[in-house]
Amino acid sequence: MKDPIAAHLEQSLAALQRVTQDAALLAAARKIAAVIIAALRSGNKLLIIGNGGSAADAQHIAAEIIGRYKQDRSGYAAMALTTDTSALTAIANDYGFEQVFARQVEGLGQRGDVLLALSTSGRSPNILAALRIARDRGLVTIGFTGSKGESLGSLCDHLLVSPSEDTPVVQQIHLTIAHGVCDEIEQTMMREAAKK
Repeated sequence: MKDPIAAHLEQSLAALQRVTQDAALLAAARKIAAVIIAALRSGNKLLIIGNGGSAADAQHIAAEIIGRYKQDRSGYAAMALTTDTSALTAIANDYGFEQVFARQVEGLGQRGDVLLALSTSGRSPNILAALRIARDRGLVTIGFTGSKGESLGSLCDHLLVSPSEDTPVVQQIHLTIAHGVCDEIEQTMMREAAKK
């Protein structure tokens, strides 16, 4: 019987190696970073949503953007819509769980903002509802999903598909790529600030 920890690490490593060799995925990640940089540069903000582990990742990514990733610098406008328990429970109670993110996007999102939707399955009704509202309001929509979630792309201006069906591995790839995107955002924004 194989050691579950070693087996998981091997599976994760294999998936990350596939990512490093996937030119289209890397190009998508670079484009996503550029889109977020353009929005932040213009005074817009990044809104991030997800359920379960992806909700935790949304908070993690927002913290890297508004706080810092590796370097001391100005904060950039980013927020996870997964953290306000009063809003989440009120909206779920009054409108249904499907609307917990859509109502927040409707109230907080403005044309030119970016909505980053993390969904390993690509089928979560509350994620899909939020993406529809974001499109209607003129937000740029980005989706991070797994290999079975490509249908999410119909609601996204930019889609990043992790080459795995295993939820924990998909989430690991999402966070690893998000860290790279955070690094690109930070380095680019700091270079631009230094030129002013």
